[in-house]
Amino acid sequence: MLSDALILDLSANLAPVRRRHPMREGAMLLALGGFELALLLGLGLMRPDMSQMIATPYMLWKLCGLALLAGVACMGAIRSFSPTVRPRMGVMVTLGLAMVLMIAGAFVTPNHHAGQAWLTRLAPLQGMACATSIVVLSLPIMAMLSVLMHRGAPTHPQGSATASGLAASTLGAFIFAFCCRVNDPLYIAVWYCVACAAVTITARWLLPRRFRL
Repeated sequence: MLSDALILDLSANLAPVRRRHPMREGAMLLALGGFELALLLGLGLMRPDMSQMIATPYMLWKLCGLALLAGVACMGAIRSFSPTVRPRMGVMVTLGLAMVLMIAGAFVTPNHHAGQAWLTRLAPLQGMACATSIVVLSLPIMAMLSVLMHRGAPTHPQGSATASGLAASTLGAFIFAFCCRVNDPLYIAVWYCVACAAVTITARWLLPRRFRL
């Protein structure tokens, strides 16, 4: 009887839990990403030769690959907010897909980049600027994922935070790809990975802090 009274006392002031709708959460992420992309295009930041480049193997690899990667990462992050889902599988699938896409990039490298030195191809100063831009675009998405994560009930918050960081960074990279003027897959693989790693590490450190581990 004492235990029944204790349970009633502890549950008396509990607010009802709002049911999650993963499709709606995905639509919210898509809407935010669409807003950021529309803002960049509205500011005239899209690469000026997009109409000529859009059908090239390089640009198809870049945009379609990042779109697929962002979709898989976002779906894995949203699923990980459920208490019955372990986020490790979604994270591993996202990382595996990223590796496959980077390998595929070797087959779409423009000929004029083939004989250049690696440092020239990487263009460190421009690369850091691109990586910073991706991080900035990822932050609002990471904030939304943080809200969705705390509305859910993840039983592995660190894993869900990692999945959220991957989702935010890959979606941010996809948005920035419409503005990036570099046509070298090596450059994309290195600097986009630097940006995604920075966002993912930040998310893993920051997002679980309100959870009791």
